[in-house]
Amino acid sequence: MPTYENPVTDAAEAYEALRGLAHATRSWEEPADTYRVISEVVAGIRCLGQVLDQLAGVHLRHQDGVSTDDGDRMAGAVAALSAADGFHQAAVLLDRAHDQLSAAFVQSGKIVWYPQPAAEVERWVSVVFLQGDEADRPLRILGELGHVDAVDYLAQWDYGDETTDAAMENGHVYDEPGEGTNDRVMRSGDYALVVNAQLGYVSLLRRHTTISTEPDEAEAAGPVQGGPELLVSYSSPNAPKPAVAPQQAQGSWFEPTGITTLKQSGRLSL
Repeated sequence: MPTYENPVTDAAEAYEALRGLAHATRSWEEPADTYRVISEVVAGIRCLGQVLDQLAGVHLRHQDGVSTDDGDRMAGAVAALSAADGFHQAAVLLDRAHDQLSAAFVQSGKIVWYPQPAAEVERWVSVVFLQGDEADRPLRILGELGHVDAVDYLAQWDYGDETTDAAMENGHVYDEPGEGTNDRVMRSGDYALVVNAQLGYVSLLRRHTTISTEPDEAEAAGPVQGGPELLVSYSSPNAPKPAVAPQQAQGSWFEPTGITTLKQSGRLSL
């Protein structure tokens, strides 16, 4: 909750709120809800512009009582003046952004959203599956920073349509993520992050939705394999990609060699 008195605390909460909004707006169950969200964003931009103007004022009022790290008071005053000017210019740009957002808000308010006439079929496609040493880094990120950052890391291996096509070709498509024993599943947006501490693996799946042209399309598609342990993520398929995809032998490109070996030996059942 905002304190309305402590700028440091309120700034931290504002950042977390914006971060949450950025993740939450990656998918929409009700497109009509965009109208309310836009309204809040427009008001938020106006408040942010006020914050920048007030930051500029602080730097101007106290420029006579500052210095640089090496004790140069003149240079400190110049830096304060430059910072104040930068904050002011940023506030001017936000004013322009506010005007553009307000105009877009008016146009959005003219829209009537109709329900989709066709039924949607939801499946989960495998993005990446890591076990053993390969899972150490995402597990560490999960423990120290939380599942959102762990998902962001694993989403580097999401190549959009290429990932979807590979999962379809290899049969790594599931009705639900995280159906294995002792799976820990975290969901957010279009991703599912699954962790199994006992077996030492992490898995990232992405929701894949298709439009059903026939009432029984789900049955016509045939049986879907049960999924391994899955982890949920908030990341976008447009996140930066790793320079080299995980290497494998006789397996799909998103499955580490160690996992392929375990499956071929019959010691790991998916």
